[in-house]
Amino acid sequence: MTDHTRTIASSEFDFQLTVAEAGRGRPVLILHGGGGPATVAGLAAHLAATMHTLTPTHPGWNGSVHPQWVTDMGDLALIYLKYLKDQGLHDVLVVGSSLGGWIGSEMAVRDEEQRITGLILLDAVGINVAGEPIRDFFTLDACGIAEYTWHDSARFYTDPAHVTAEQHARQQANMTTMRVLAGDPYMHDPQLVGRLGQTEVPTLVLWGESDQIVTPAYGAAYAAAFPHAQFQIIEQAGHLPQIEQPAATFALIDNFLESQVPGS
Repeated sequence: MTDHTRTIASSEFDFQLTVAEAGRGRPVLILHGGGGPATVAGLAAHLAATMHTLTPTHPGWNGSVHPQWVTDMGDLALIYLKYLKDQGLHDVLVVGSSLGGWIGSEMAVRDEEQRITGLILLDAVGINVAGEPIRDFFTLDACGIAEYTWHDSARFYTDPAHVTAEQHARQQANMTTMRVLAGDPYMHDPQLVGRLGQTEVPTLVLWGESDQIVTPAYGAAYAAAFPHAQFQIIEQAGHLPQIEQPAATFALIDNFLESQVPGS
């Protein structure tokens, strides 16, 4: 399959999705976090070598239309489950980074048709863990974002003076959408953690050891909420290990996928 981007509309649910596709094989839905689809581009390129990657832009991100009825992450989960159904997709692997991991978890507990057969979370938000609060991202300036997001903050710090007006406007619009969908209650669904125990989907939870947005202890609690989850720490990585330590991240993902193959 050649790389291409499709825009898919659903009149029944009143939404429109822009989805980048590549590769062949088992379908994998790759869900980005608050930083947009660029944060999972490298991950998508890696998986496209062996799988059929589907990388959507969430409604309301990067200038896309945000339907008024979409008011929380559960609604986004319903959109993506509808997308899987409309496309006739089965045996789907869902991979979610940060906010995308939250959406993937919400999908897994709502997947009555059992289209999802694997789930990979990278430094996901979405649950409440006592004693491990989620960093209030909305209060951080550029220095704070770099400090709490990255292991190597000096390398990944972005000087606001070097951000174009167009990029700034897009970032602000994305933040506005994120605040609507995840601002209250902040970055979690109070009921999600109790529902995760109901899913039988094999799950891999990956976490950057230096993540200060959601700590490794938070990640361990997230993994423990699933009946069938592996938890792995990625050294010298923060909140986006797929960017900061891609080789280590991809190796853990590949090992997990190989372990899911019958007879392996």
